[in-house]
Amino acid sequence: MPLPPGTMPSILLVEDDPVSALFLSAALETLPAHVRVAEDCAQALAAGGPFDVWLIDANLPDGSGTVLLQHLRMRDNLALALAHTADTTPAMRDRLLQSGFTDVLIKPLSAQTLLDTVRTVLGNAGSSATASTYQDWDDARALAALAGNREHVATLRQLFLSELPAARKACLEAFARADEAALRAHLHRLQASCGFAGAAALADIASRWHAAPADVGFRDAFLATSERLLATTY
Repeated sequence: MPLPPGTMPSILLVEDDPVSALFLSAALETLPAHVRVAEDCAQALAAGGPFDVWLIDANLPDGSGTVLLQHLRMRDNLALALAHTADTTPAMRDRLLQSGFTDVLIKPLSAQTLLDTVRTVLGNAGSSATASTYQDWDDARALAALAGNREHVATLRQLFLSELPAARKACLEAFARADEAALRAHLHRLQASCGFAGAAALADIASRWHAAPADVGFRDAFLATSERLLATTY
């Protein structure tokens, strides 16, 4: 579930460039947040935790961000993982998302972009797959995205719900055949449409299942949440 009011998130920032590390950490502290900086994979693995968010450079002096994420996941299956990179190619973005990162930030980036992204993932974070209390529909976010037009929100949600059964089927079939790459690709597309429609709870579960595609609990929570949404009338 979202962090309790007044609770400062704990963030592990992994960045080997001193200037970038100073900029990113200073921006993150304005959330406000507790920020721990690591220069490489070794320092990140020695940083302890737990952390609410990992912000990991895709390329580090002693290894890759994707390999580091795999090692960190062995210790913590709940932290949100964000990648940051100067590589703007779609191939790099896809590779990072498929390896388990929730989102990819392209450097150089503004402090506002960084803060908006971190606030979004923290707002969608839950403490467990089966006990998320995040609301099914985030009306405020959907209305803000559509200039306050409730008719447009209703139309978009009708479209979202009409396409949800096929998207859900694709995810469940990929899970059944243990095709993690396909499952992550389906979940990534679904997260985008959830965001437009304001389907907050399903976005939460999709994000967490994306990070742990073999987890049966996330599969079950995904199924239950999508069933609730499909029972909605717009």
